[in-house]
Amino acid sequence: MSIYDKLGVKRIINAWGTITSIGGSLMLPEVIEAMDEAAKAFVDMKELHEKAGKIIAEITGAEAAYVTSGAAAALVLAAAACMTGDNPESMARIPYVEGFRNEIILPAMHDNPYCRNLAIPCVKLVKVGTKDWYSPEDIENAITEKTAAIAFVFSTSKRGCDVESLKEVVKIGKKHGIPVIVDAAAELPPVENLRDIVATGADLVAFSGGKDIRGPNDTGFIIGRADLIRAVKAHGCPNQYMGRPMKVSKEQIVGLVVALQHYTPEAVEARRRKWEKMVEYFVKELPSEHVKAERVMPDPSRHEYSAQGWPRARIIFDEERLGITAKEVNDLLRRGNPAIYAAQSDNQITLNPQCLQDGEEKIIVQRIKSILSSKGRR
Repeated sequence: MSIYDKLGVKRIINAWGTITSIGGSLMLPEVIEAMDEAAKAFVDMKELHEKAGKIIAEITGAEAAYVTSGAAAALVLAAAACMTGDNPESMARIPYVEGFRNEIILPAMHDNPYCRNLAIPCVKLVKVGTKDWYSPEDIENAITEKTAAIAFVFSTSKRGCDVESLKEVVKIGKKHGIPVIVDAAAELPPVENLRDIVATGADLVAFSGGKDIRGPNDTGFIIGRADLIRAVKAHGCPNQYMGRPMKVSKEQIVGLVVALQHYTPEAVEARRRKWEKMVEYFVKELPSEHVKAERVMPDPSRHEYSAQGWPRARIIFDEERLGITAKEVNDLLRRGNPAIYAAQSDNQITLNPQCLQDGEEKIIVQRIKSILSSKGRR
């Protein structure tokens, strides 16, 4: 009996992705082993953070790095660091920010719920442009004596959010002496993003440690300018400043470092080949008279979002002829045991192979066929 059986918690087959609400990702065996070993001794946490940061900086080509309790926490600490530097008097004043530079400029087309984390240290988000586009002039015209930073939500190959757009924003930041904070939480793969984003000159870049890297789900890391990373550390736990509630355990720090050391182009390519075979299986096994299955892949040349650029299987249902909707099929998949979670919209269900374990693709096919067959017998 598994631990989840003992707790009475239903296990999920994850055909959705590295979604925080269902556990992020599954850690590598090497990560679990390293965390188990780390749990058996005490260390000086500041020393561990320092050594982990040096390893991450070397991997990413950044000046410095710091392990955080997720990418959201990295954004909180980045905002605080840009406001106060590592001045203890200033750090202790948050959340009372009168007299501080406490505005962060954000392109409106980049705005999403995660950007609220930037506002936690009592930052005012100044949104520029429209939900569809912004110009360099929009950003420059918003700069005032209150501007602490410019925020940029990176989306690989998406026009206005990609590396070329980031380079333009970085130029503005350098011109005015204003740091640029980049949220790149889930922008892996491609592995190259680990180095290419910070190589634009962006001052602080946040990644998740618990998505495709497959470290602990409650870890992240922030890389960039040494002086700003020093300020991030100063705010961080166990210091009694903005980051005190955002504790990262010694086990999590070790797990994140080991996961990142195993996150190589070769490892990602091996997984991609596995994902291709799963998608091929779905496309072969699921079509029927009223069900279409197709391989879907983003096209970077059309500025389609292409991070995590592996194929998925899109299952399209002729709902009228089947007598059941894609939403009803999806609901039944989720109510089963084990539950199967996948993305659903309109008359489609999209099966993402990223988090599937060997053999789970067969369970998914069997369950979908069973649901459709049962509907047909009614």
